[in-house]
Amino acid sequence: MQVMYKGAVADVWQISETGIQPNWVQRAFAENYLVWLDHHVRILMSGLRPSVTQNLKTGAVGTVGGGFAGYGMYELGYPGDYLDVTNHRVVSAKQFAKQYRMIED
Repeated sequence: MQVMYKGAVADVWQISETGIQPNWVQRAFAENYLVWLDHHVRILMSGLRPSVTQNLKTGAVGTVGGGFAGYGMYELGYPGDYLDVTNHRVVSAKQFAKQYRMIED
């Protein structure tokens, strides 16, 4: 779904094992950028609209950026949380309610 965050449109998905998944979420699961582990999702953030500059800053590119392989690459999301793919963040439902605004049809 699309929402407003800090005055800009953002694509988000409310994490759910049974809810509707947008096309980008389905593709991310098919390409293993999103993986269910028990009752939470492991998110390979560097694979979702990667930013080389940001990855170099966080060390997510492994030895190329001087960091350890895998460091800063993954986040976990739990059912009810929101994955904001536009801004590369996972937020709780409480944070989402405070920081985001639904776009009306």
